[in-house]
Amino acid sequence: MVILIIVIGFAIVSFAVQRRLKNKFKKYSQIALSSQLSGKEAAEKMLRDNGIYDVKVMSVEGQLTDHYNPANKTVNLSPEVYGMRSAAAVAIAAHEVGHAVQHAKAYAFLEMRSALVPIQNVSAKIMNFIFMAMIFGAFLLPQFINYQLALMVIIGCYTVFTLFAFITLPVEFDASKRGLAWMTASGVVNSREHEMAKDALKWAAMTYVVAAIASLVTLLYYIMMFLGNRD
Repeated sequence: MVILIIVIGFAIVSFAVQRRLKNKFKKYSQIALSSQLSGKEAAEKMLRDNGIYDVKVMSVEGQLTDHYNPANKTVNLSPEVYGMRSAAAVAIAAHEVGHAVQHAKAYAFLEMRSALVPIQNVSAKIMNFIFMAMIFGAFLLPQFINYQLALMVIIGCYTVFTLFAFITLPVEFDASKRGLAWMTASGVVNSREHEMAKDALKWAAMTYVVAAIASLVTLLYYIMMFLGNRD
């Protein structure tokens, strides 16, 4: 029951932050950018200004699905960001290029996060197996793993999730910082547009903050449960 309350509580907070982000993006997307650059054009310009010529800017389906893929060196922008000429679009495009700059400069936290990806993927598969066993076949679980050991495995997996979530924070904040600094230095935005871009990126970062806190709280809950069952 406690874990259900935690999940529902953070799901509500996450939904509220996501809704706020979408509203901010919608609001700032309606204001034309003075420099008239689209998200794609801004991304390409920021790459060139940073001496990066082996990264492609591409359009991907979906809303706010923007991301940088270090595996194939692509900045992937949603249609709204790719073609739109607004402070919000350029801010998100510059943020994603910020990750490309991090990659090019071997930013330590980005490399740490990348190293954790395969470990997190394995942890997620283990967690799915344990939770499925608990939900659909709890009577079979003790035959494979006792309750205390199951808790230890869950704690181990959530430790990986939490570490990944908190390492992600400096990666995201730094990418936004790089993007905003470039936007101002290059004259892509004026002071008013800079504030709009900064506000939009702030709410984007809040989604990662909520996820990190949720992961930490869940980890602490399972640790308390494990310690309580030892008494």
